[in-house]
Amino acid sequence: MDKELKYGLGHYQRTRRIVLAVLVVVLFAALLFGQSTFPPDTPMHESIEMFGVLLIFLGICGRLWATLYIGGRKSSEVVTGGPYSITRNPLYVFSTVAAAGVGAQIGSFSGILLFAVLCAGAFHIVILREEKFLKEALGAPYQAYLARVPRFFPKLSLYQEGDTGSFKPRLLLTTLLDGLVFLVALPAFELIDGAQQSGMLPVLFTLP
Repeated sequence: MDKELKYGLGHYQRTRRIVLAVLVVVLFAALLFGQSTFPPDTPMHESIEMFGVLLIFLGICGRLWATLYIGGRKSSEVVTGGPYSITRNPLYVFSTVAAAGVGAQIGSFSGILLFAVLCAGAFHIVILREEKFLKEALGAPYQAYLARVPRFFPKLSLYQEGDTGSFKPRLLLTTLLDGLVFLVALPAFELIDGAQQSGMLPVLFTLP
């Protein structure tokens, strides 16, 4: 049974990575022909980009923090400490934060919102399926956790340090490598900006 539970959860974890990768690729493709209303190299454009960099690093660090607590235990017990004490899905929350940072690399407030909303929406579907699986796998303790801790938006007043248990360093490395996909946005959008300014890429729409 434990093997079946591990396999089932592994399926959802793979789905999460696929959803994240596909989403990033699709958004990059769509924004090849979009531009911020704030021209490159202007103070506002640069400030939004720098804010986005902070969001990306916050997202990556948050994902590592969550992995320290979950450590491969998600299918065997209810993890309620650290980030899991304030939101049931900190990995998804911090991925959404990082995605917002990616959106900021076009120097647009709308880009921040667009990337965050689309990422959260895509993850919401995965979360619902994962919750159904965990209800069957973990039973009453998980049901109590569902009733106490919000699904997505963190409730900071619930924070408890909890126990990190024992985690596999390999999982931490995997999470770090997964998160590095967000950093690809930094050089990628610089290249897009340069191509648009040189006329190699047409600008079909602008975002405020």
